[in-house]
Amino acid sequence: MTHTPEPLLIDGGRPLSPETVQALNALCDQAEDAGGHAPVVLRVSGAPTAPTATPPLTLVNKWERALRRLERLERPTVALVGGDTGGDCGGTAVEALLATDYRIAHPATRLLPPAGPDGVWPGMALHRLANQAGAAATRQVVLFGTAVPTWQALTTHLLDELADDPAAALANAADLLAGAGPGLSIRRQLMLDATTTGHEEALGRHLAACDRVLRRAAAEAVDPVPVEAVV
Repeated sequence: MTHTPEPLLIDGGRPLSPETVQALNALCDQAEDAGGHAPVVLRVSGAPTAPTATPPLTLVNKWERALRRLERLERPTVALVGGDTGGDCGGTAVEALLATDYRIAHPATRLLPPAGPDGVWPGMALHRLANQAGAAATRQVVLFGTAVPTWQALTTHLLDELADDPAAALANAADLLAGAGPGLSIRRQLMLDATTTGHEEALGRHLAACDRVLRRAAAEAVDPVPVEAVV
């Protein structure tokens, strides 16, 4: 039986800590060990209400690596944003959100870029913002730290769905998520690389991915159905 890891809560109101990194790595461990294609779910909400101490670079590096693991899982990843009442989503919560495949938010939620001592924190969240929504759509967010209301996040595809009850909406999205199938991590990476990779370089990667799919299909092929079994 495929085991689905319990949803992980990431509170953006709390500073980055080794415990947060450990919890995300543990979630990835469970997802990798369990196999299958059931979604991996994160509950992300909260944002800092006051300046916090800058974490050491070694911890930031471990956090970015954990987010990259999440982004490379073979299973679809979902962020339930803003809890049951909405509110701001910033800090580590918005960083984790940007590494997921499907995002369902409460309508009263706002997305805030991670804050640092000199304005917007220049972490990989900025790269994901620009890669996913485009530089023009995220210019004010990246440069000036403006909040992104849900309607704008939906328009720029930083969010996929709004729901008063994000957890209930996840159940309704089950059929969509089930369509991910095998090879999800490869397709996801090709998609993320598309905006920064030239055609010739991308061609080799895509051909390799196609070859892998064909080889898997051949390995999983079954014997033809006997003639007498055909009605």
